[in-house]
Amino acid sequence: MNALLLVLLVVALVVAGVALFLLVRKKSEPPAAAGPVDPFADRDSDALRGDPRALKAGDIVDIFGETYTVRGSLRLKEGGYQWSEHLLDTAGGTRKWLSVEEDPDLELVLWTETPGVPAAGGAAIEYDGKTFRLDESGRAQYVSEATTGLTPGGTVTYHDYAAADGTRLSFEDFGESGKKEAAIGQVLYRSAIMIYPQSSN
Repeated sequence: MNALLLVLLVVALVVAGVALFLLVRKKSEPPAAAGPVDPFADRDSDALRGDPRALKAGDIVDIFGETYTVRGSLRLKEGGYQWSEHLLDTAGGTRKWLSVEEDPDLELVLWTETPGVPAAGGAAIEYDGKTFRLDESGRAQYVSEATTGLTPGGTVTYHDYAAADGTRLSFEDFGESGKKEAAIGQVLYRSAIMIYPQSSN
């Protein structure tokens, strides 16, 4: 009986010793190296002011002191390139769109629907005393989330122009839904936006 107890005691001590060795070894190992990080990424702004790339319906956005609610979002994709457009609405019914894209840096543009702009298609457009030159055009697939006034999914043809002072002009034709829109865009600094994310529950 004493021999059995001795054997059990020895086994318990060996197991405890191995466990202690593994624990000490794990603590002494250097932490795993993190992957490559963009040295110019603006993580401080995302932490303090919210991340525009994570916007969704129900979030509150403050732009130049005016408060908007995100009514819905478009998720667009053309080839391997993706971006988002968010429908913003104030309590007074003012509606604008906020586009969020990375190419490669984060670019935010606040769009105001503007009727009476000459039709798209040329290399340059004269409007409101400015010359807008064609920057890019194409056809993208979109998925609509929450309220956007568009079908749940489809395609959009776009023509984007830019003036020398940075003002943007965009034309979007959503074909299947019959919606065509021209809008003037103002490029925003990150400091112009404060985001209050709403709970997903």
